[in-house]
Amino acid sequence: MQTKISEEFSASAEGQEAEQILRQCVHCGMCNATCPTYQLLGDELDGPRGRIYLIKQVLEGQQPTQKTQTHLDRCLTCRSCETTCPSGVQYARLLEIGRDIVEKKVGRSITQKILRGVLKNGLSNPRLFQHALQWGRKIKPVLPRQLQEKIPTAPVPGKIPQSQHARKVILLEGCVQPSLAPNINAATSRVLDRLQIQTVRPPQAGCCGAVRLHLSDQNGAIAAAKNNIDAWWPLISDNIDAIDSEKHSERIVMTASGCGVTVKEYEHLLAHDSVYAEKAKIISAVTCDLSELLADCIPELIALVGGEITEKLVWHAPCSLQHGQQVRGKVEGILQSLGVAVQTCADSHLCCGSAGTYSILQGDLSRQLRDNKIRALEATGANVIISANMACQQHLQTGTKMPVLHWIELLDLALANRPPFVDKHDAVGEMADMADMANVLAPDATNSMSMSRELEEDSQHIAKPDAVEIPEVAEIAQKLQQDIVATAAKKKNGKTTSRKKMQSQTKAGKPKKH
Repeated sequence: MQTKISEEFSASAEGQEAEQILRQCVHCGMCNATCPTYQLLGDELDGPRGRIYLIKQVLEGQQPTQKTQTHLDRCLTCRSCETTCPSGVQYARLLEIGRDIVEKKVGRSITQKILRGVLKNGLSNPRLFQHALQWGRKIKPVLPRQLQEKIPTAPVPGKIPQSQHARKVILLEGCVQPSLAPNINAATSRVLDRLQIQTVRPPQAGCCGAVRLHLSDQNGAIAAAKNNIDAWWPLISDNIDAIDSEKHSERIVMTASGCGVTVKEYEHLLAHDSVYAEKAKIISAVTCDLSELLADCIPELIALVGGEITEKLVWHAPCSLQHGQQVRGKVEGILQSLGVAVQTCADSHLCCGSAGTYSILQGDLSRQLRDNKIRALEATGANVIISANMACQQHLQTGTKMPVLHWIELLDLALANRPPFVDKHDAVGEMADMADMANVLAPDATNSMSMSRELEEDSQHIAKPDAVEIPEVAEIAQKLQQDIVATAAKKKNGKTTSRKKMQSQTKAGKPKKH
């Protein structure tokens, strides 16, 4: 695409980068075929090709308007167009540059400034977000429906192992994930612990910067990236000669694909920073999605899995994983190697509408995309949806009664030889107690009577939770005891057995799958 950048931008690094990206575009329009907003709205300016033209006009000196800003705001940054583009146009980076320029030239209303300020400062601060979420749960009944959907029931994480291992990886806790879905990282630590891999969580590490970057706060995103680099740098492998080998960490592992794609692009975000450019390049190189790490551990996982996953699963691939990181087939490959049938839905390349803060700022479009995705997922006949990004999980769960889990939670339960699903909304204390049962199922357990006594103690504890009274939990515990003791006895005799599905009675007296 021919372009002539105005003098205002031609001397800047961002302007030169944008010009190079624009020249790659051949205006073929193939990107529109896979653009979710173009599919919904049918407007050329709400597709990648149209938005590229809008940004081109601004860079050439044309004054942007609020309409220009609206079309750029409607982009999900799902990057499906990048997967489709035959010319390799880096659309997401061009959009960041364009949005930043338009933000400065057009500005925002006071209401929009306040809302965006709350989002970028509140969501990127884990402690502040946790306090806000606690208050949100208290006043949830009086909040608008759109906000009520964003406030799930308080979850209970399982136990985090404290074992020390020679092999270590760094785990990013994330901003909102520790409050909304703490069991994801806890499950990750348990699975890696079974593989003799220790997870290290440097407390100085914070937000990856994605929220600020998507809200046109590039300076804030750069500050977040530098903070994380400073926290991780002493632990990564490239400094191994200067570090005690016992403290060495080989990879930086992401359990949220939205964070993963951002950290992998620190190299580009800080490319023009003389102090951090080289460090950022190394950090991006050693960062991986959890599925990339565990794809190299399939033989060990096959040996460790003690039970069968019998639920019908459908895989929702987050855009940040399949399009942003270009990681495809890893999760499905891991589960299929363990004998699990995993389906995909129609139009699996299309976004679910979560896209970070998009579901708040563009509520109507987001809900349409969510409903379309839910229909496609439910049409597969599966009874459990699995994903690899917490934001997608929370968003999808607001539109379906099917459980939506992170795939590592599923694997965690299978490795622990526990029933694969427990209704997290039924029992507050149950998940934590179930984690203790993994110790009962250790391979070296040979005394079934001892196991029975331990399970009896656990069942007494489960049957009398401190916070919630649940009549059916004692029955669940009794069935678990019988099931697990029988399994242990058969294993002792060299036999194998598949786990039975747990069933408990709902308050209405109808069977309910767990």
